Amino acid sequence: MVTTFEQALSLVREKLSAAHPSEESFPLEQVRGRVLAEDLVADRDYPPFHRSTRDGYAVCSADVVVAPVWLKCVGEARAGRPYRGDLRGRARCCVQIMTGAPLPEATDAVVMIEHTRAEDDRVEVQRAVAAGENVVRKGSEAPAGRVVLPRGRRLGAGEMGLLALVGQAQVCVFRQPTVAVLPTGDEVVPMEQAPEWFQIRNSNSLALAAQVAAAGGVPRRLEIAPDNAPALRRLIEQGLEADLLLVSGGVSVGKYDFVAPMLSEMGAELYFQGVAIRPGKPLAFGRVRDTFFFGLPGNPVSTFVTFELFVRPAIALLSGAEFECPVFLRARLGKPVRQNAGLTAFMPARAEVESGDPVVNLVSWQGSGDLVGVAAANCFLVVHPQQTELAAGDWVDVLPKPA
Repeated sequence: MVTTFEQALSLVREKLSAAHPSEESFPLEQVRGRVLAEDLVADRDYPPFHRSTRDGYAVCSADVVVAPVWLKCVGEARAGRPYRGDLRGRARCCVQIMTGAPLPEATDAVVMIEHTRAEDDRVEVQRAVAAGENVVRKGSEAPAGRVVLPRGRRLGAGEMGLLALVGQAQVCVFRQPTVAVLPTGDEVVPMEQAPEWFQIRNSNSLALAAQVAAAGGVPRRLEIAPDNAPALRRLIEQGLEADLLLVSGGVSVGKYDFVAPMLSEMGAELYFQGVAIRPGKPLAFGRVRDTFFFGLPGNPVSTFVTFELFVRPAIALLSGAEFECPVFLRARLGKPVRQNAGLTAFMPARAEVESGDPVVNLVSWQGSGDLVGVAAANCFLVVHPQQTELAAGDWVDVLPKPA
């Protein structure tokens, strides 16, 4: 029985969830894309003071319950230059304040400058404000000691900014997994070589290496394995030195598809072989000794899709991150689509905004060997097994195509 898409994804999660990568430390500037290996806590309250969100006047809200009202301006506060006076016991006084500046003592609100009129040191407040209005309270973003980034979070630009904010100059991260990429097939030649009419250049190896790096792994490209058992075994042995092995091609049941029999001969434990998806049905997943492997279909679109669906989440787990399940977004279908029941289909498509709604349409493509179609796409239209006919205007799932 062929494994469903959901079952296959669940098996990847189950088998790799016990991965425990080692830890290492790097300067903050070097950890983009890595996975945090420790909880990060706020070193102080954030913000560390009551912060104004508008240009205007800091006031005691009790003084402006009824507007208009005249107040005396006794000073100025701006970012990096707080007002150091004390307004306690001084009725109907205010301080001119700029966005980002700390509120002076005894003030609790900010009147926007648009709602005031100044004459010398006197300010007419033309609209009442409540306590806390136009103010971010001290510690409201994160009080001192709170976890602001949990262990297992992948570090992007926003997370790196937060690390800098709390003074984390040295960061403990998980080691990146090494991922061996093994292309196979007598028809495959190095990309710098001029192919014969019956040959193809080795596009899968380079594309997979790029996908591995984008997913947080360290790619190791192996030489092309020809369709003979001794050479294939030698190269698989090399690949098993990595944390994860990706074999591209040779995983079907043809006369010269040697990958599955070779892995079996080497003692592989196979968790599934064949998934009810299109493209990518021959996909295999298992383990040889201490190394997990994926047997990816050789057709480029199948290889690309199965990596994004299954290998990317596997690399996340091997990197110390949480399981990163593929995220489907929603869009309206531009033109009708039909498919045979029983498979989850992932078809190259483009999503654009039309009249305020996201609208998706298939790109022109000729099947799982068509990289031109993948390059033209910015997403994949997802058609579920029960969806044999989809009409224009239907809301459908789309899988974004990573950069």
